[in-house]
Amino acid sequence: MKYEVGKAGRIIVARLEDGEDVLKNLIKIVKKENMKAAVFYIVGGIRKGRIVVGPETDKIPPKPVWKELKESHEVVGLGTIFWEKKNPKIHFHGAFGKKNRAKVGCLREKAETFLVLEVIMIEIKGIKAERELDPRTGLTLLKLQ
Repeated sequence: MKYEVGKAGRIIVARLEDGEDVLKNLIKIVKKENMKAAVFYIVGGIRKGRIVVGPETDKIPPKPVWKELKESHEVVGLGTIFWEKKNPKIHFHGAFGKKNRAKVGCLREKAETFLVLEVIMIEIKGIKAERELDPRTGLTLLKLQ
């Protein structure tokens, strides 16, 4: 186990409007505000997204299982943002529900806001965490100094 101790920095509250790209807008905020590390919470609605709901088997490297969000879903989730070289990378897991169905997974591709999404982003100061490609898994994973 490795860990670093930091402090909470700025807190950003954002509202994403109907049709706006979720991940693209989070990255836009992080770049504009020059945030190097953050945790964020999301609540609201998403439509037209793709999530990973786990690996097919427990073998490494993992082969992802994809599920489509083809219509509006309620969403609540938590994510982190750390940089990989010169770009911020988002790791977001959420619960997505519609009527009596629920999916839980990692949002990795374009997703569109449905009606409104509320985002609370908390900057993490004083750490040197980053993302780095792990050759064993083929994933961009968190690296601590």
